[in-house]
Amino acid sequence: MSTYELIAGLPVEIESYELEGRELPFGEQFTRFTTLIRLRGAGEEGVGEDVTYDGIDHANFQAGGTELPITGSHTIDSFSKLLDGIELFPDPPVREPSIDYRRWAMESAALDLALRQAGKSLADALGREPRPVNFVVSMRLGSFDPDEPETTEKVTRMLSLYPGTRFKLDPTNKWTPELIQELVGTGAVDSVDLKGMYRGTPVDVDTDPELYQRVAEAFPDAWIEDPDVNDETRPVLEPHAHRITWDAPIHSVADIESRPWKPKMVNIKPSRFGALRRLMETYDYCEREGIGAYGGGQTELAEGRGHIQYLAAVFHPDTPNDTAPREFNMPEVPDGLPASPMTLPIADTGFCFA
Repeated sequence: MSTYELIAGLPVEIESYELEGRELPFGEQFTRFTTLIRLRGAGEEGVGEDVTYDGIDHANFQAGGTELPITGSHTIDSFSKLLDGIELFPDPPVREPSIDYRRWAMESAALDLALRQAGKSLADALGREPRPVNFVVSMRLGSFDPDEPETTEKVTRMLSLYPGTRFKLDPTNKWTPELIQELVGTGAVDSVDLKGMYRGTPVDVDTDPELYQRVAEAFPDAWIEDPDVNDETRPVLEPHAHRITWDAPIHSVADIESRPWKPKMVNIKPSRFGALRRLMETYDYCEREGIGAYGGGQTELAEGRGHIQYLAAVFHPDTPNDTAPREFNMPEVPDGLPASPMTLPIADTGFCFA
């Protein structure tokens, strides 16, 4: 059986649902908003987290999202097919990818509820043994202020709190050769995210072949994520093709197959896939093709972070998962967080932790 077939027939009874907003400010430039979707039925509750980035989409959903026709008796597969015909946004979303983000929140909540109603865990349903999860801490070194220089201060502060931490960093056009050498000196960089696939977002980075070359040569063992491949950057990237991995373009098996080079590793962010079928098909494809995978986060504020950690534990626990505990995303990182690899408290039932 395929991985999706192992869960597709799970029955799920939905009697009602509720939406709950969450938010976390990151300075004056950015506040992270998410929406928890709580599906209820048969005395149980399943939770998913909508990681859409635009606050107005969350406000509209929370104000008018309680009329979705989703109650009734379903299976995981029939519920997914039901969602094919439902407009999950009261108004068109600011960004098209948000459609998949909200779809993932609905389907992950339904999976959580179905498993709780069935009295089994996701690991049980998949026949997989969860293992301790290796994770990296993902960060941008500076703020979103274009006039503010970037320094290694965030990295050194994190290392002072949590020695041995590994990082996924976002190089920007403000990275100087001196800054790069300071980062090399830490020996703590596992991957670099060039953000070459983003347009019209706060995290956009102008494509610079010289920056690409400096970063690729300075970190010869790091994964290189999401470069912008064009006539100027291709000659720079070609010698490092075996280290190039992808995130933003990956929503399906077809997206992996369409990359400029067949990847040895990809970033699988469940929310980018929307439907559970597409996500599970991609896990199966990567296993067949010998392609590694690591999990990716989207600054989840609640149960959504637990979902990506759970999936990492059962599918790819040993890779540089961008699934650190969500407290590592806070403006002031607290003491007492777990080190990598971390053992997760998998609950006896559901797609959740105890």
